[in-house]
Amino acid sequence: MKLYYSVGACSMAPHIVLHELGLPFEAVQVDLGTHKLAKTGQDYYQINPKGYVPALELDDGSLLTEVAAILQYLADRKPEAGLLAPPGSMQRYRAIEWLTFISSELHKGFSPLWNPDMPEAARKIALDRLQKRFALLDKHLASHEFLLGHSFTVADAYAYTILNWAAFLKIDLGRWPHLKSYIQRIAVRTAVRDTSHNEKLAA
Repeated sequence: MKLYYSVGACSMAPHIVLHELGLPFEAVQVDLGTHKLAKTGQDYYQINPKGYVPALELDDGSLLTEVAAILQYLADRKPEAGLLAPPGSMQRYRAIEWLTFISSELHKGFSPLWNPDMPEAARKIALDRLQKRFALLDKHLASHEFLLGHSFTVADAYAYTILNWAAFLKIDLGRWPHLKSYIQRIAVRTAVRDTSHNEKLAA
């Protein structure tokens, strides 16, 4: 498999999961500024017409895109690892529920804040909306070690990746101590440290 990623982007979630599962893969960095592969300069649009990451090239040469889909695919390659409940189980639907929340409410909630030209009034509206999501998560995490209970799942890999953007955008999470502890708890996992090292986000 090949994982097309960009440093610190949402593609970090499947990058973490690949390390968690110990699956063989090749990480291929994409420069999203130029939409070219970092090493070869190949036009990324030729590989993924959507132009964004992540994309997972499977062993048969086909391409799978979108974070939530890739995470579920990877977890199902090694179900004994327990990163996703079995198909048909209520716990599986709970995981999908969280993946959808992260995608629509957190991921897309952060997106406008990366725009340096966003007017301050619009930025405040986006930040206020995001902070309501932080409060909801903080309340949930007051009684849960991870999103689905006591075990790390693909939903946590995605949530950590997106919540980690708060540090880059200088958003103080101190008002949400359970959320802050959750991020710190995931950050020390071996797979997360390995991914951060691979993406040169940490020494």
